[in-house]
Amino acid sequence: MSDTTANGVDGTGLVDLSGVSVFVGGPIQHAIQQDGFHEPLRHAIHDVIETVTTVNGTVFSAHVAEKFGIDTPLFSPDQVSVRDFGWMRRCDVFVPVLPTDADGELMRTDGTHIELGWASALGKPIVVVTPTPMAANASHLLRGLPSVADVSVFDLTEAREDPAGLLLLLSKVGREVVMSE
Repeated sequence: MSDTTANGVDGTGLVDLSGVSVFVGGPIQHAIQQDGFHEPLRHAIHDVIETVTTVNGTVFSAHVAEKFGIDTPLFSPDQVSVRDFGWMRRCDVFVPVLPTDADGELMRTDGTHIELGWASALGKPIVVVTPTPMAANASHLLRGLPSVADVSVFDLTEAREDPAGLLLLLSKVGREVVMSE
């Protein structure tokens, strides 16, 4: 990840996400492999979380709660559903991280797609972090979501290499929500 300072991330010293809650989602069950959690995804989600918390944002993350798959078996489906829906209701912005595999196809993530539906229905702004252009195997509903919801797509590589743009976008959409409450 890029250099971070107490004032922000690479030139975003004026960005402060204090009071903004960000729900960071993405694959868990289909990212757990025999040798552990899918490392590129772990790093990408970690970087997004660190970027948000560096500028005082609050993060909700099943990846953190479940220790990137280590504790996933300790949670029942009911617990996960109640927890994640509660986070969705409380967050200001939903940020699903949707990685691709070696073939350029989106990694399967049934839960994140449920969360995208919740975010849309609840009127939450969504910032999808994924390789751009979006993978060819992305469903029509995922590709068409911007026609019915407040959706921005941010390139995953750019988010990891230079998080300033992601922070500026999160600040814009997050502050709009916080100011309207």
